Amino acid sequence: MTTTPDAPAATTPVPAFRVTAGAWEGLPRMTDFPQAEGYIGDVYENPEGSTMCSGFFELKHTDEPLVYLYEYDEMKVVLEGEFLLENVDTGQRTVARAKDAIFFPKGSRIAFSTPSYALAFYAGDRDATLL
Repeated sequence: MTTTPDAPAATTPVPAFRVTAGAWEGLPRMTDFPQAEGYIGDVYENPEGSTMCSGFFELKHTDEPLVYLYEYDEMKVVLEGEFLLENVDTGQRTVARAKDAIFFPKGSRIAFSTPSYALAFYAGDRDATLL
């Protein structure tokens, strides 16, 4: 016996998908971290009522790492360069390079550094006001 899925009772219009070119250019500096040269900017802030935000994170080499407390779950994909990552509470360390995917669970305190330069795309399960 074969079954066919029931047709939807009513269709809701689906919003159009979005493409934003050049969103990684001219990111604002992370002024809460003056010891590090970090830049970040959301491209999409809770679009169409979504609980997610996404954007770009750029880091340039400095002597001090940028230590960030994640108040939400987030994923990153490294696009260029490499990040030296350390969970300052557990001591876990790794290097994330171009095309690597990263998951930061809520509550993680991560020290970010780079030997020269790194750029990543991120998607976080957060309200836009948390950036």
